Formats: sequence, structure tokens, C-alpha cells
Amino acid sequence: MTVALLNSSIHSLPLLTRGKVRDNYAVGSDRILMIASDRLSAFDVVMGEPIPGKGTVLTQMALYWFGQLARIVPNHLTGEDPETVVAADERAQVSGRSMLVKRLRPLPIEAVVRGYLAGSGWREYQATGEVCGLPLLPGLRLASKLPEPIFTPATKAEQGDHDANISFERMCDLIGLATAERVRSVSVQLYAAAAEIARTRGIIIADTKFEFGLDEHSTLTLMDEVLTPDSSRFWPVENYAEGCNPQSFDKQYVRDWLEHASVQGRPWSKCPPAPPLPSEVIALTAAKYREAFERLTGSPIALSTA
Repeated sequence: MTVALLNSSIHSLPLLTRGKVRDNYAVGSDRILMIASDRLSAFDVVMGEPIPGKGTVLTQMALYWFGQLARIVPNHLTGEDPETVVAADERAQVSGRSMLVKRLRPLPIEAVVRGYLAGSGWREYQATGEVCGLPLLPGLRLASKLPEPIFTPATKAEQGDHDANISFERMCDLIGLATAERVRSVSVQLYAAAAEIARTRGIIIADTKFEFGLDEHSTLTLMDEVLTPDSSRFWPVENYAEGCNPQSFDKQYVRDWLEHASVQGRPWSKCPPAPPLPSEVIALTAAKYREAFERLTGSPIALSTA
């Protein structure tokens, strides 16, 4: 049976932040221990039940992609073993699901790249014919492949709020023209390289978001997670078709169940607390995360068991 981690409890390091999924601890003044829990959020609400193995899948997939894409841009990994910075009795919480990373100055934007029309991009296109101020060809359908990947930045929302799409001009106002142009160029390169790799393994990366920071030399550095089912829309090649929303390798089972869930006899309002997840929804969601990793890497995921 896979051991699940809903909340980490590292007593040997100061807790910096506890986000929707990750718990970040300070390691001195220059490093951060990032632990990916098995928490899952849907509709910006954190579920009360963990998805066993999810944090390990996210971490191992991010590490895979950091390795594949290191030639394009530096990343925040220190190369050190995270288990070396915690107490002996805390290593089980860290093993397989954590990264020891450089502390950076985060840029206050999400760098979103879209190769296909879905999600908020599809809704905006239906209303305006544009996505983040970029005019697109008329007649596109849900899940249409775009002629070229497009860069559509967003603001980084506080926990519980939604990210908001912004124009490239607004992004320039926030971080400066030179940095914005560098982020746009690097993001599209990262997406194109990853999409090519994933396609050979039977996965379409419809869209994804990257996060960047600046180090002490103001070097643009890829940070946080990268190209996981939590930050990307992964579609199986064999199920892809225009005009419909392909089943994705993520928390779709949870979202679908919540759309019809009730609390005290009334439809769930999509506000905390979330209704308890049934065991079969948890199991199916965990299986989808594992399948995404195993398709991409060709290797089984090693999970902690008891």
C-alpha cells in the first residue's frame, strides 16, 4: 500500500510556505527544501484527502524534465540530496518527493504556452477571437492545434484565487521589456522541445505554464515544478480529436465528480470545505498520474510503501 503525505512536518527546518501542494522550508539563507505533498486542489480548493503517490510523481517528472531541458535555460536545482538537510526521522517525508533548490527572486507572472486551444484560452477565443490580446484564425474549434505555439502570460494569484490572463504589454510593465522578451523566447523553446519528446511517447502537451526567477546575478532561471500534470494539460494521442475535450492525465476524475457532488443535500458551492472524495475517485486519479509518468519516461514510478 502506498504511503500518502497530506501535510509534511519537518521540525529541523523553518517552514516558509505551505501552498496548495508544496511545503517549502528554509535551508540557510540561500536554499529551499521543496516537498511535494499528496494534496490535490480542484477549483482552487484543497481536498481533504490525499492522492497517494501524487507528490512523488510530480517531483520525479519535474526532475526528468529539468534534465531534458537543461540545455535551454538554467534551473533552480542545487544537485544536492534533499535527505542530507533534514533529521534522520524526517527522511521518509522527503524521500522521492522533494527537491533542494536555490532561493531566487521569483518573477510575478506565469509563463503560459499553448499549442492547442483549450481551457481559458478557448473561452476567451469564443468571446473575442483572441487569446491574451493575440488574434487567432477564425473557425478554430475546441482542442484545435494552433499553427504555432503562442505565449499567453498570466498573473500569479494568491492561494484560493484564479490566475488572470494578461497581455504581453502588461507583462512588460510588470517585469520590464528585456526580461519579458527573454521569458517569452525561452518558454516557447521549452514547450517546443518538451512537446516533441512527449509526442514520441504518446502524449500531447496541449499547454503548460512555467515559472522563472532571477539569481544573485540576475540570470533567468527555471523554477518550481515543470511540465507535470498539475502545471500542464496532457492528452493521450490515441484519444485526441478536435471539437471535444480529450480526457487528460490529471485530476479530471476529481473535477468531474465534484461537478455533481453535494454537501448537506445541496450542490457543492466550490468553496471550502470540499466534500469527501470517494475511494474509487482517489484511486483512478492516482493511476492517471502514474500513467503519465510511466508513458513519458518508459519506467515505473517507485513509491513509498508500508
